[in-house]
Amino acid sequence: MNLETFLLSFIPLFVAIDIIGTAPIFLGYTHSISDIAKKKLVFEAVLAAFAVALIFLFAGKLILNFLGITIDDFRIAGGIILLILSINDIIASSEKVRNPGTDIGVVPLGVPLIMGPAALTTILILLDNFGYIPTILSMILNFIIVLLVLLNAKLILKVIGDGGSKAFAKVASLFLAAIAVMMIRVGVLNILSMNR
Repeated sequence: MNLETFLLSFIPLFVAIDIIGTAPIFLGYTHSISDIAKKKLVFEAVLAAFAVALIFLFAGKLILNFLGITIDDFRIAGGIILLILSINDIIASSEKVRNPGTDIGVVPLGVPLIMGPAALTTILILLDNFGYIPTILSMILNFIIVLLVLLNAKLILKVIGDGGSKAFAKVASLFLAAIAVMMIRVGVLNILSMNR
């Protein structure tokens, strides 16, 4: 495998995962938890996302075909889950809101924020274009980057401060809602265009 092949398999997955866009959402959700709990959450999310990626790599097409599910169905379902979670966090008061950092590791951080429909689709495309070895290497490198970015997200928190992080939690929920609406919109439009 040459460098060009590796880059062609790495870059699309890096863009699809979009960890730079996910990091602020992670910060907003975890502003009130300890560093130890935050690290545990990061590893939980990354392991969950990587497990889903591996399952999808080796059995994705088979599972989807067997269940009659398309990537757009995935996109809409993931969007609905994200929308519910984000609306709950936006309308909840500071006193009533649950500690969001304790239960977002697998959903929504691991799936569908880190490993969402775009990343899952990209894995299948890379597999068709380049085969298993470049795709697996691309996945491993991308997940190392995800881990490093999330583990060092505290550096961003130092810059914006505690008050800023609390305010950012609400803004992050709003962005999460927008991402959810986008996922639902793209999924619905893709399904409608296929049925024309």
